[in-house]
Amino acid sequence: MSDAEIPMSEPDHWNEFMDAMNESFAQALEQNVEAQSQFVESWVESLERATEEEQVKEGVEGYAKAYETWMSAAQESFERSGDAMAGEDVSPEEFRDIWLSAANEAFKDVTATSAFAAATGQSVEQALDLQQQADEAAEETLHTLGFATRGDVLEVGERLLEVERRQHAIEKKLDQLLEDR
Repeated sequence: MSDAEIPMSEPDHWNEFMDAMNESFAQALEQNVEAQSQFVESWVESLERATEEEQVKEGVEGYAKAYETWMSAAQESFERSGDAMAGEDVSPEEFRDIWLSAANEAFKDVTATSAFAAATGQSVEQALDLQQQADEAAEETLHTLGFATRGDVLEVGERLLEVERRQHAIEKKLDQLLEDR
């Protein structure tokens, strides 16, 4: 009898079910911690690999440009504040536009570097690996608890398609035999 079929009205069966559920949870937690550890190790390794001298130089230049952009925006905001204090009509939207423009420009300065592209690519790859590991752990946990998993449903579907294919082949042969008679 699988865990999903245990009658819950009996305390011993309930305890068995809870033990199985706790064990599955502990395994899933352990796998999650291991996956996170692998992710951090991989991230550190990718940073070490991405720190080729040329990429580091380009990355630092990108951050320096972004810093200059922010400093220019701060200077412009300061000057416009002085203009407002001197009586000039300066709208709040003008300050917003200064900072939005600076944010867009600084973002382009940083993201246009090969160091950013390399780090982003490695991060996406690591996130996809981590997601796959989490999906596998979830499927294993669900399977242990007696629930049908996506893999189980896909397997049943594939088997049904194979049975249907064989049935059609048999029907075709029967039709051919009947025609030949």
